[in-house]
Parts: sequence; C-alpha cells; structure tokens
Amino acid sequence: MLNIRIEKTDHPKQKPQKGEKLGFGHIFTDHMFVMNYTEGRGWHDARVVPFDRVSLSPAAMVFHYGQEMFEGLKAYAGKDGNAYLFRPDMNAKRANASNDRLCIPRIPEEDFVQAVKAVVDVDRDWIPTDPGTSLYVRPFIIATDEFLGVAPSKTYLFFIILSPSGAYYASGLAPVGIWIEDEYVRAVRGGIGFAKTGGNYAASLIAQVKAHDGGFSQVLWLDGVERKYIEEVGAMNIFFKIDGKILTPALNGSILPGVTRNTVLQLARQWGMEVEERRISADELLEAAHSGRLEEVFGTGTAAVISPVGRLRFKDEIITIGDGKIGEVTQKLYDEITGIQYGLLPDPNGWRVQV
Repeated sequence: MLNIRIEKTDHPKQKPQKGEKLGFGHIFTDHMFVMNYTEGRGWHDARVVPFDRVSLSPAAMVFHYGQEMFEGLKAYAGKDGNAYLFRPDMNAKRANASNDRLCIPRIPEEDFVQAVKAVVDVDRDWIPTDPGTSLYVRPFIIATDEFLGVAPSKTYLFFIILSPSGAYYASGLAPVGIWIEDEYVRAVRGGIGFAKTGGNYAASLIAQVKAHDGGFSQVLWLDGVERKYIEEVGAMNIFFKIDGKILTPALNGSILPGVTRNTVLQLARQWGMEVEERRISADELLEAAHSGRLEEVFGTGTAAVISPVGRLRFKDEIITIGDGKIGEVTQKLYDEITGIQYGLLPDPNGWRVQV
C-alpha cells in the first residue's frame, strides 16, 4: 500500500457551475497525483499536490523518443452521494500491459487504483452532477532521464490529473460519421497498437484531419498489412450488428483492449446475444450494408461510452446505417452501462467501485 502525502492548495479555483457546458478535457481540478521512479529504488514519494506546471529538462527522454503511456477512466457522482469508479482494475492491468511493451516499470495494480482513489477523493467536489457528466481521470507516465541515447529511461514520473467533462462528442448520443481510412495505417501486429501510448495517437492525426475535412467525426482504421480488415476507431473500439449478431474485430496485437469493449461483450453474452470476435473485412461490411443486413454500428470507449455510428465512408461510397438513427441494441447498451456507472441500475458484476 502506498503512503500518500496530501498537500492541499491554498488557492482553489472556481468550479464549473451546475448546468455549465463542460466540453471534454478543457477544465482541470485543483490537485494532481505525482509519484517518482528511480532505478534501484522503485516507485517512491507518492503525493497529491496542487495542480501545477511541470519542470523538465529539454533533454528529458520523453521529448525525444516518446517513452510514455497513459490511461483514461472516469469518476461518477452516484445517486447516493458517493463517488464511484468503473472497473479501475481493468485500467490498472492495461496500464501494465502498456508499461511492459514500452519498457516502463510496472505499477502494482492495487497501488494504481489506490492512487486514483486518493486524488479523486481530494477533488470529489469537482465531480459534476448534471446528467451525462463525469470526472475524467487521466493517469500517465513519462520518461525523465536527461539523455539523448536511445534506451529505456532510468527515471520516470507518474501523474494523475482530473477534468470535469461532458459528452466526448459535441453531438452527444447523436449518431456520428466514421471515415474508413484507405491511405494511412496506424499500427501493425508486433508493434505498439495494443498499448495506450502517444505514438499511436500521433500516427492517427493526419487521417483524423482528413476525415474532419470530409465532414466525419472519426477514423476507422484498417489493418496495416493487408489493408482490408477492420481494426478500431481513433478513440474507440468498433462493433457491428449484422443479421442480429454482434461482431467486433478480434484483439490481434494492434487493437487496444478497451474496458468498455470488454463490458459490452460481457453484457451481450449475458443477455443471450450471439457474439463473435473475429476478422471483419471492409468488403464484408460493405456487402452486409448493400444487402440490408448491417443493422447497427457503434463505437465503445471510456470517453464516449457508447457512440452510435450513422454513416460510414469507404473510398467514394457513403453508407447510411439504420436511417442515421441510434439502434435498439446501441441504446440498450448505453442505458445499461451508464445506469450501472451512476448507480441507477443494479451492478451484478461488481464493476462499480466506491472511492
């Protein structure tokens, strides 16, 4: 167990007012969690301190070789007045999977969860209570050695910052448009596609700009080898309902193992739905759309939870799904997951964790 020192700010910021439009990732709370790593000593000096600037040498290795990882989860205001997390153990496990791939020292899962709880507890008054809002939690680790050689760092900083947030998409739960990218690739098997690290997202930006210029919200990536199999959206995993069956690409080393993805798979199976995790080609998807068998498309992720997809673009063709409206299963999954997160529905799987 971590011995966490707590230093509260003498200059608290103005909190957003009830009903204020929050957006996503623009506002930050009064405090942050920080912990150091030194080779030979391990992780040490865990503390919650006032949110502030970070001073690093221009030679810090994170700036030059991108050795860093991050996570994303949320804290919710329950109807009973308590603060809750959703499956934080899954984020801790995934953080260490990223750490292993990036040669960053592991953080014990119980320490990761304890750190999240500690900083959320200090800033629990920042958790918004309007419908659909939450406190976004961003843990991340950066390499800090002052060294220009290509090698794993010997020192690191682990931070957790918090941001009261509304819907990830300005459109809320309205169906979004997805651009299936056929020029650039994001990741390949054997690379770092499964890790939650900045390099994956930097590689996605050029296609994201292209998609936005074309009037679409997100990019749906194809595999980097054959350039024909569906992988994931820039900020979400992707699901399709075809002939009543729920399909999603199988985890293959270049797809992020999403916490919400896992939640959807478990719920769908518990509801008795037929579910398949397998390779899905863009051609199969187009054929299903043309024959009327593609019934629903939705993305899953911590930030957006469930995001219905109303349009798909591939090359010169634009496909409308379900008349551009949210599908029945998509709505049911959104209602179930958010109902559990906010304590409005029973939690038979024990996913909700009190802070």
